[in-house]
Amino acid sequence: MASSSPIEWLRARDRGFAALRRAARAALVMPAMFALGDKVIANPALATFAAFGSFAMLLLVDFAGSMRDRLQAQAALAVVGAIFVCIGTLASRSSWLGAAAMTLVAFAVLFAGVASSVLAGATTSLLLAFILSVSLTGPISSIPDRLAGWGLASGAALLAVAFLWPAPARDPLRAPAIAACRALAARLRSDVAYVLGGERGESEADHDAAVARANAAVGALRQAFFATPYRPTGLSTVARMGVRLVDELNWLNAIVVQSASRPERTAAHRAACGVRSKAASVLEAGADLLDVVGGRPDALHAAVSELREGLIDLERGDALMLPVRSAPASGNVAVEERIGEFITSLDPSFRAQEMSFVISQIAANIDLLAAAERRSWLERLLGRQPTGVAGTWSAAQERAGAHVDRHSVWLHNSVRGAVALGLAVLVAKLTGVQHSFWVVLGTLSALRSNALSTGQNVVRGLLGTLAGFIVGGALVLLIGTNTTLFWALLPFAILLAGLAPAAISFAAGQAAFTLTLLILYNILAPSGWRIGLVRIEDIALGCAVSLLVGVLFWPRGARAALGTALADAYADSVRYLAGAVEFGMGRCDLSAPSRTAPTSEATHAAAASRRLDDAFRGYLAERGAKPIPLAEVTGLVTGVAGLRLAADAVLDLWQRDDASGGDRAAARRELLASTGLIVEWYDGFAASLAGRGVVPEPLEHDDAADGRLIEAVSQDLRRDDGHASTTAARMIWTGDHLDAARRLQDLIVGPARAAVTQRATSALSALR
Repeated sequence: MASSSPIEWLRARDRGFAALRRAARAALVMPAMFALGDKVIANPALATFAAFGSFAMLLLVDFAGSMRDRLQAQAALAVVGAIFVCIGTLASRSSWLGAAAMTLVAFAVLFAGVASSVLAGATTSLLLAFILSVSLTGPISSIPDRLAGWGLASGAALLAVAFLWPAPARDPLRAPAIAACRALAARLRSDVAYVLGGERGESEADHDAAVARANAAVGALRQAFFATPYRPTGLSTVARMGVRLVDELNWLNAIVVQSASRPERTAAHRAACGVRSKAASVLEAGADLLDVVGGRPDALHAAVSELREGLIDLERGDALMLPVRSAPASGNVAVEERIGEFITSLDPSFRAQEMSFVISQIAANIDLLAAAERRSWLERLLGRQPTGVAGTWSAAQERAGAHVDRHSVWLHNSVRGAVALGLAVLVAKLTGVQHSFWVVLGTLSALRSNALSTGQNVVRGLLGTLAGFIVGGALVLLIGTNTTLFWALLPFAILLAGLAPAAISFAAGQAAFTLTLLILYNILAPSGWRIGLVRIEDIALGCAVSLLVGVLFWPRGARAALGTALADAYADSVRYLAGAVEFGMGRCDLSAPSRTAPTSEATHAAAASRRLDDAFRGYLAERGAKPIPLAEVTGLVTGVAGLRLAADAVLDLWQRDDASGGDRAAARRELLASTGLIVEWYDGFAASLAGRGVVPEPLEHDDAADGRLIEAVSQDLRRDDGHASTTAARMIWTGDHLDAARRLQDLIVGPARAAVTQRATSALSALR
């Protein structure tokens, strides 16, 4: 048992042994490429680029997906890196030209993740290729040698990825998402069996067991999501769809829970059973499609079509059994009783409609996920969305446009990184330090999302470098000029340099990297322990540049940006909801001003959600304690998705033609008045998240407004048989979606108050 404890220790710190895999490959390949360039070819420039090229393509990047996808991404990295080697070498002879080129290239590489997840995953490797080339001054005639070294490293990296401990294609969220889809489908079928009774019925205990299994499956999915580390840059299309799927399955479970753990065996509930059965079929077909990478969506499309037909039938009112009266209520029927009767009868149909819409969204995301997996490598490299989502350039423009905003964390990080790296190149060249490459690399290593974290990394980086210098200096004193021993130690030093940052700490990684540097340079040109002092000097200069830029450019970091992003997302999403309601009211009432579909509002809401996603990932990746529990912050982020889903659902309701008659003016006024109250509340809520006020109290349910709306529907929007018209059903369902936005307030007020209180406490501490 004791012998296995080191493995378990490493497994706990290095999930799937990803860091160990990268480090082991580099420990084998990097010394071999270095030896080939130094001892066999005897070309120092080629040896340097072969060694650091291997480091860049094996330690600093880890592409996901199938082996074919990974090899194609590695090949693309090699080609773009070769271009950067040429450009960097051409700019290396001029300090100002080199700094300007570094700034432009760094911004382009850092911002490229908006359009292409493949480039986003290779950001550090691409930057290293340019940093190495622009920092090491060389004539144009040195380009072939440098390219040869980079090419050797690229070929070796391709072989290593393919044959040296190949990583399995693994998606930690996929299996839990499949299980959650199937468990929720089983729960819906259990609801139907319980309501219908008879031979198909089941006991309360069986139904409770199905509910428990569904809750457990969704809980396991949520736990897997929190246990999955966020990427430091962008998410691929497949991964983005997966994250949305997590949000929507959580939201779906909340909707199902709200409809009661054991539905009543009433006519109204029986009417919704057909829709529930069709919705369960959609979830099952979605789970089957997820179970096959890049599978065909035919069965899912057929199930979604059947669900849509079931919703249309429900909407027509034949199955609603609404107690709409053909004459005014008699005196012996209390108004409150009639309102209660109406709401009770309509609630199951609305729950079925609300649930079915979310399930349709889930199906659409699964469909997009499968389509994304069927894309070619070139389409992925260019950032192309699956067919039917958007064209190549429009998708890139939409995603980039979402981040051309002063509140965008992605834009902040791109500008900050570009300025810092450009300044580091300029400082290194103007000061004439011996190894300017390490100044720029020190800047890249230390820069984080806020000045505080940058300062902490400066201290850790210098302490780690000092520790590496002490250990390496002792080794140099013991070994002297015996390069054979240095060659023997080099693979172990590289292994430690690759593994230490993930398994131990950032400082330990810096120490191991310094040790590797000492060994590497004492093989090339033995200079003893003095190279360690140079390394400390260069890293200190680079860290100082990083700290300066971190202070000058958005020093508050992702925590403050998250509050602003949440405020923007809630404000834009509620305006999208208001636009959807106004669009519906213009469609249903010919006497009202016509309103086009809220395309602009939807675009702004989607852009704000993208910025929120990046701010949230930056918040999770940022070092330091999280003063607010992660579950509460996640609840605030998920609330935005719920608000947008409500807007999507209202828009979907009113995009179909309606030919029923009746006077809609009274009902329209009530819905627009309710919308105004919702917008006003969320505007105040958004302002509080941005630090401009207190969190408002949740709105109370307005029974009087319900009564007025129902009275309008009862008298003016009924069919000849006394049942509600299609327009009446849509109006009531629109009111229910607005009420869902109101009920959401109870869930997000608590976390928001905790965040506002924490911000105020931090501000007071800063003043003291």
